[in-house]
Amino acid sequence: MSAKKASKTLRIQQVRSPIGYNKKQRDVLQSLGLRRIRHVVEREDTPAVRGMVTKISHLVQIVED
Repeated sequence: MSAKKASKTLRIQQVRSPIGYNKKQRDVLQSLGLRRIRHVVEREDTPAVRGMVTKISHLVQIVED
C-alpha cells in the first residue's frame, strides 16, 4: 500500500492591474484564472506555471500560508 504524494500547489495573488501592459501579459493572467486585484488562485506547482508567474512577476505575487 503506497501513499500518494500530495502534489505541491502555489497560491498566486494578483496585485496590480494589467492595464497598460501588452496583450500577452493579460493573456497569461487570464490563463492562470486571475480576474481582479487581490484575487487568489491555487495552481499546481509545475515548470509551466512557474514560467507564467515569472513572465508576469510585476503583476502577481506568491502567497505564503
